[in-house]
Amino acid sequence: MGKGEGAKESKDVKAAESGQNLAAGDDERGTWDNQCDFFLSCLGYAVGLGNVWRFPYLCYEHGGGSFLVAYSLMLLLAGLPLFFMELSIGQYSGLGPTRIFGKLAPAFKGLGYGMLFVTMLVAIYYNMIIAWTLYYTFAGFTSSLPWEFCGNDHNTLTCYQKDQADECNVAGDGFISFYNNTCTPVSDICSSYNMTHVPDQFDQFNYTMCNNGTMDLPLNKVYPRRSASEDYFTRVMLGLDETITWSNYGGLKWDLVLCLLGAWVIVCLCLIKGVQSSGKVVYFTALFPYFVLLCLLIRGALLPGAADGVVFYLQPHLHKLASVKIWSDAATQIFYSLGPSFGGLITLASYNKFSNNCHRDAILIAFCNCATSVFAGFVIFSIIGFMAHESGQPISEVIASGPGLAFVAYPEAVTKFPLSPAWSFLFFLMLLTLGLDSQFTMTETLTTALMDQWPQLRPMKGKVVIGASVVGFILGVPLCCPGGIYMFTLIDSFSASWSLLVLALAEVILIIYVYGVHNFLNNIKEMGIRIPKFLELYWRINWQVFTPVVLFFITIVTWITFKPCQYNGYVFPPLIQTLGWLMACTSIIIAVALSVYEVYTRKNKGKITSNREMLQPTLNWGPAIKKIQPVQNTNNLSEATYNNEGFSS
Repeated sequence: MGKGEGAKESKDVKAAESGQNLAAGDDERGTWDNQCDFFLSCLGYAVGLGNVWRFPYLCYEHGGGSFLVAYSLMLLLAGLPLFFMELSIGQYSGLGPTRIFGKLAPAFKGLGYGMLFVTMLVAIYYNMIIAWTLYYTFAGFTSSLPWEFCGNDHNTLTCYQKDQADECNVAGDGFISFYNNTCTPVSDICSSYNMTHVPDQFDQFNYTMCNNGTMDLPLNKVYPRRSASEDYFTRVMLGLDETITWSNYGGLKWDLVLCLLGAWVIVCLCLIKGVQSSGKVVYFTALFPYFVLLCLLIRGALLPGAADGVVFYLQPHLHKLASVKIWSDAATQIFYSLGPSFGGLITLASYNKFSNNCHRDAILIAFCNCATSVFAGFVIFSIIGFMAHESGQPISEVIASGPGLAFVAYPEAVTKFPLSPAWSFLFFLMLLTLGLDSQFTMTETLTTALMDQWPQLRPMKGKVVIGASVVGFILGVPLCCPGGIYMFTLIDSFSASWSLLVLALAEVILIIYVYGVHNFLNNIKEMGIRIPKFLELYWRINWQVFTPVVLFFITIVTWITFKPCQYNGYVFPPLIQTLGWLMACTSIIIAVALSVYEVYTRKNKGKITSNREMLQPTLNWGPAIKKIQPVQNTNNLSEATYNNEGFSS
């Protein structure tokens, strides 16, 4: 850029001496300012919303301690091996996912682009969660939380809060309950639902139990109550009511549009200088959730019923280990929690110094991620135990998964805390930081892919980030309609489902079987990483046997157990289901189509003389640092040595 060839050569030499990443033939990509930036970025990427709102629910569903056993085993067999594999290959090559696989084997060139498509879809809806979090953060700046009581214009007839219902006392033979924002005789409520009241032991907890006296309806059917927090989430923030369907999607909610814009502005500003700026932000976003979780644990432990929740969380049901579903859910949770095959880990590691000990980092980050999930389980179940104690419900009726836990169950719980607006602010700020870390990495993966594809964009990194943020915001605007939750659910269900597992399986086959586990381990040694013999044996066995078997197993179970996509009982129309399947298939289609195109192009241009060459590293495959002699090379490249252009015979 006007500095002359001599200046550029001097810069390259200094970079190589200092261990800075310079991929063969590429301009400088930059590196993390220090190893701590990378570590916290990876930790923040791995520790996300799923640790707080999905892991605790899975523990409940599969018997607490039993799920922890399956979860730990899946970490050792699949999660950790994939995590280390991606960090190693990304650091060694100094390349993003769109370029690395094509150099490893041209026949797999489309693999990285398939990953990129998945990441793009997830980044669109994931930032919507951050927008929801911003909405709740600002909504909580009041003296009393707006979802604390029924009786507002937005509340449904069946909105029910125990504090308000306690004022409705039992009077004579007629049981009085809270309905339509007032104390109402149960007989009137039951007649509204064509049911007859049957008094039983649940009445002492102020539950309205109805039955029509026949076997047409289940005994002790409960009329469809909704909490004030559920009404707020559904009717106020989402703007969703019974009239909203796919055919009646509704208009834009401008408050959500502004929140989505704010979310993308935050992401853009934090990534404006790439890893140099995001690496500093993660010191807060990666560590702050631990502070809040600790505060919540202390507060939760002091609440009545907290011990019951923790016991429920840890109590093992070992017979459930015989179920296929517990192993499938454990493997799925560890896979999506650590985040391999999205391209994010490869991208983060590609900015590492060549000699960074990514082996140590992979082990520490993976175990920290799992420990965070377990720790978050204590926090969530102590609060759920308190909620069950307050409402008189069994714990199994209180626990929820996904957005239901984060935006319905927990907001309801904090209304019982002293200084509830302060606790609400802390909780949603924690969700915000948990989500931002993952969003940073996904957006960085997309911008890195663009700059790797067109290196001339690197001096305009800020403009690339702004452009990606603008596009992401525009694509996310449809999620800001009342029916946006349907689109959100569709993308969530199909974008990173079985297709991502297929991409992960292809990645393992490429690196371990096509490129060769021996070559891969030698590349790790080239970076100066020395692995003890027993650990090297552990990596080999898992990479060659257990990890691909687990991935294949999860994929098959995902297909077998597939259910039509729905939201709150509303099953999406067949055409929408087809759109979801098309969304899932597109990443595979992209990967296959680009790989076929690469093979065709190379054959047409005479760049290959045999099909076998399409499964071998290209001449410019090599380490991120130029002018380095490899320890050993196989794969019919034993005579090759590295120079400025990569491999040469």
